Amino acid sequence: MSDDRSSQEHSARKAAALHYDRENAPKLVAKGQGELAEQIIAIAEAHGVHLHEDAALTNTLMQMRLNQEIPRELYLAIARIIAFAYYLKGKTPNSL
Repeated sequence: MSDDRSSQEHSARKAAALHYDRENAPKLVAKGQGELAEQIIAIAEAHGVHLHEDAALTNTLMQMRLNQEIPRELYLAIARIIAFAYYLKGKTPNSL
């Protein structure tokens, strides 16, 4: 029974990846669910990219087109995540 639940959780997992160049709004560069989501997460982890879990935000990003800039409604939420990721790496606005 635990195998079935684990399999269902694995296939239902979603992931989205953003790219931020510090000049334009962040863009959605990858999205997927199931095995593709696992691959996105593995690549991010391998490159030391900060992972943030937020089901509602992920669901919103999953509705976007690839290479689309995030909408203004998400600026604050994404800015907080980016700021926290910079903080974890010891970066400040002056060190960028």
